[in-house]
This record gives sequence, C-alpha cells and structure tokens, in this order.
Amino acid sequence: MTVTARDRLLQAATEAFAEHGYGATTTRDIASRAQMSPAAVYVHHATKEELLFAISLAGHEDAMRVLSAASAESDEPIERIRAMVRAFSDWHARNSRIGRVVQYEFGALTPEHRAVIADLRRRMEQHLRDALVAGVDEGVLEVADVRGTARAVLSLSVDLVRWFEPSGAHTASELADLHADLAIRMVRAPSTPV
Repeated sequence: MTVTARDRLLQAATEAFAEHGYGATTTRDIASRAQMSPAAVYVHHATKEELLFAISLAGHEDAMRVLSAASAESDEPIERIRAMVRAFSDWHARNSRIGRVVQYEFGALTPEHRAVIADLRRRMEQHLRDALVAGVDEGVLEVADVRGTARAVLSLSVDLVRWFEPSGAHTASELADLHADLAIRMVRAPSTPV
C-alpha cells in the first residue's frame, strides 16, 4: 500500500497531538514530522483545526464500525455487551495514540465539527444503551440509570488511551477481556450468572 503525503501528514499530526496536545503543536511541528514543508500542510487542510477534525472523524468512524460490528454479534444482551466492551477496549488499546487525540482534543474542534463528533458519540452510546434496555427488559440486567451506566461502561474502554502502553504488563486483548468481564459484573442482575 502506497503511503500518500496526506497519510504522512495525518500520522504526523496524530503523533504530535498525542504527545504535546493540540494547543502546543504547531503546523511547523507537524510538517517536520511528515518531512514536508510547512506550506504543504495547507495544501491538504486549510487550518490546523481541520487537520484535527479529519483525525477525529476518522478515529470515531473506525471505532463506530468496531462497536457496531460487535453489537451485531448477538441478540442476547449480556453477550452483546460483552462483545461491544471487548471490541471497544481492544480498539482503544491498539489505537491509543489516535484514541488519545480523538478523546482529549474534542474541545479544540469548532462548534460545527464538535456537533459532527458529538453525533457519532451519541450513536456509539446508543448501541450500549439499547443492549442495556434489552437486558433490563429480559430481567438479566439490573440498571437504574441506563444513560449514566452506558457512559460509565464505555469509559472503561476510553480510559485506556490515557495509560495503555503496548509494552506494559497486559496485552490489549487481555485488557479487553478484563473490561468485558467487569462491564458484565457492573450491570448483571444478582440472580444472573456471569
């Protein structure tokens, strides 16, 4: 696969934003990492914020695909939640650099771009909320606050971008399994086996 100048630019910006934050990163920093001239950044993106939005949109859309596919694996609420949390955690661990950017630089987006990303986030959360409601309706889950619980469960996965290192004590897959188990323990009805 050929790596285009735009690909190099997006990768360089992701690394720079992940390491230093959006505010502390200049277009000159990004261009240097991509081995391009500073003017080349503006050939592909009119502003640094547009570059951030491109990264955020791609990251959210990729995470959404993973979550949607996991959600479709089962109609049984417990297995559906287990699959979603496992997949979402695995994605955040394996993509921790881009995950860090898309999760922690949301506030740097323009209001219009924040609205697009917020819609994607609501759609992701809805997958989990639907499974939680189905589980409550079937009596296998006990959840008093579906919205708050969905956010708490998804936060298990999102938080990985803050601290996960591939060379750490646990692999992405091990942490994904742990998070899936923890999520089920958080929401299952006391009479339901894990």
